[in-house]
Amino acid sequence: MKQAQESSISPLHQTLLGEAWEGDTGAAKGLAASMNMRQVFAIAILAATAAAVLFLGSEAQEVKQDHHTERISGSAGNVLEDDPVGRLKVYVYDLPARYNTALLEKDPRCLTHMFAAEVFVHRSLLSSAVRTLDPEEADWFFVPVYTTCDLTSSGHPMPFDSPRMMRGAIRLVAERWPHWNRSEGADHFFVTPHDFGACFHFKEEKAVARGILPLLRRATLVQTFGQRRHACLKGGSITVPPYAPPARMEARRLPPGTPRSVFAYFRGLFYDAGNDPEGGRYARGARASVWENFRSSPVFDISAERPATYYEDMQRAVFCLCPLGWAPWSPRLVEAVVFGCIPVVIADGIVLPFADAIPWADVGVFVAEEDVPRLDTILTSIPPEVVLRKQRLLASPAVKRAVLFPQPAQPGDAFHQILNGLARKLPHGDGVFLRPGQTVLNWTAGPPGDLKPW
Repeated sequence: MKQAQESSISPLHQTLLGEAWEGDTGAAKGLAASMNMRQVFAIAILAATAAAVLFLGSEAQEVKQDHHTERISGSAGNVLEDDPVGRLKVYVYDLPARYNTALLEKDPRCLTHMFAAEVFVHRSLLSSAVRTLDPEEADWFFVPVYTTCDLTSSGHPMPFDSPRMMRGAIRLVAERWPHWNRSEGADHFFVTPHDFGACFHFKEEKAVARGILPLLRRATLVQTFGQRRHACLKGGSITVPPYAPPARMEARRLPPGTPRSVFAYFRGLFYDAGNDPEGGRYARGARASVWENFRSSPVFDISAERPATYYEDMQRAVFCLCPLGWAPWSPRLVEAVVFGCIPVVIADGIVLPFADAIPWADVGVFVAEEDVPRLDTILTSIPPEVVLRKQRLLASPAVKRAVLFPQPAQPGDAFHQILNGLARKLPHGDGVFLRPGQTVLNWTAGPPGDLKPW
């Protein structure tokens, strides 16, 4: 049995376990004899990353200094650092404050929750070189509506007034400016960062039943929600990362060279008894499966409790689990990228942020929901050299910048990736502008409650 264990470990894993492997009574042999192979491979990967951490730190510094030429191999078109300036002009509608800034003054929490992209895109556009004050030279028109800035006492956005609020803003734009009516919104874009985007509901079945707000069906939507072949993902949408506070994460960075001594890490709910008392619907059972299969695993550090050291813990882990919840996305993906922890995405059909720019297949691991019971086997089967390659890509400042909304905006950040996405849609096709007198949208479509004035 001992011989079978030894022969099944590759030379690379033997090397990574340490020189003691070669000794007649080496600690590595004894360890292998007393542990199953998944645990051995996990230790090998931890050893590999520990040995490489100093190298990764110095490499990240080199890449940062060479920011003019940085390209991420494997990205579609290598567009992470495309410069949108000069490629498009955006006109920002000056709406009454009740649609945006007054809501923020009333509840400043809207600046820090994961839906805050709508605020920071607006702020960044106001000072961006792509902004034009002449609507006649604009390629795109932005309608700044803060539909998620209506928070409960616990900080969750309430979407029930969002459709009426959005309809009110569109009606105002259509009445005061001529540009909406000439295209019925086909050259306009909106940020809709709700759980299910412009379906404006936090429960999937109700979001699907509502569908995308009819008046937005010709517009381009910038939204965090993304799932293939889903009623709430409109064709041509730009999927973006949720907001995670850049300054707060930067302040919690650990010193370069901190070893990654945790194999797989997760903190968050596994069950939602309040909204799913019978179980099985929340996260489509994927989170429950993680807990039931790996709560006692020596290579998984998982818990429903989020400690004060959450950010630091992610920086000590090799893999960070990013399972779906009620929606397929969460800030964990952003946090994992920023802290160099390989994201393990468990969300069938997810459309990831800026998939045409960020090489997600190269930096992350994707596990089907039905394969969660085999998660330990899947992760421990990844060769250490592949793990190290993913970590090298995650160490790139270009990848980290692309998932963040810093203030002020910085070249290559999430705001600029949105602009790049809009620029790649130009020039507008023949179907964008309508003939005089032509109409496509139905202003009276939708649930009766949505048609009430806001």
